[in-house]
Amino acid sequence: MDFSNKNLWVLFEWGGTTVYVTQTLLSTWIVMGVLILLAVVVRLRVSSFRTIPSRAQNVVETLVETMSNFTKSTMGEAFEGFGAWFFGIFAFILLSNYAGLARLRPPTADLAVTAALALSTFLMIHITGIRKQRLRYLKSYISPNPIFLPLNLIGEISKPLSLGFRLFGNMLGSVVIVNLVYYMLPWFLSFVFPDILHAYFDIFAGALQAFIFTVLSMTFIQQKAVSDY
Repeated sequence: MDFSNKNLWVLFEWGGTTVYVTQTLLSTWIVMGVLILLAVVVRLRVSSFRTIPSRAQNVVETLVETMSNFTKSTMGEAFEGFGAWFFGIFAFILLSNYAGLARLRPPTADLAVTAALALSTFLMIHITGIRKQRLRYLKSYISPNPIFLPLNLIGEISKPLSLGFRLFGNMLGSVVIVNLVYYMLPWFLSFVFPDILHAYFDIFAGALQAFIFTVLSMTFIQQKAVSDY
């Protein structure tokens, strides 16, 4: 039983190093392809949106308005523009977590993917803080006293680490448990019993982890941008 990220085929070789297409990379491409396809379809239909909305138009408008309102309620009116960004982040994580339903390896069960997502939040935290507070932003690292500078730096570094490892650990744990059950059950039961686990780990826990990552990212950015230091 191998729960590692398996190499599927060689992508290219460069400088004596072989780069492979892995299970995670393939799953990520599929998730990205689905999201891009949906975005293109919605964009093409936007031009034909009518005053009397169709069912598809109602769905799209509801999703966009829900995320916009949630962003404003979580971060404040001044951060409404982040709604589009977090809509994309939430959709990617959610669909990645649901990849297990299609018997794919969830991209979020790979630390490289969750670390990249956490790094994007880390950059957004500090870019937004600098834009909003200018020179006052630097003061937050030596408040309430310069002696706390090392602790404040550790606190900032811990944010992306906690975001990345939380999502990675939960999704990898789901992959390990579900695969253990598949290996232990006889083949005629593997079509029924694991569905219960998929319902929890992929559907419920997958949505929960996507929500947690999004809310924590919003909170970290908002806190740094409106710091009173």
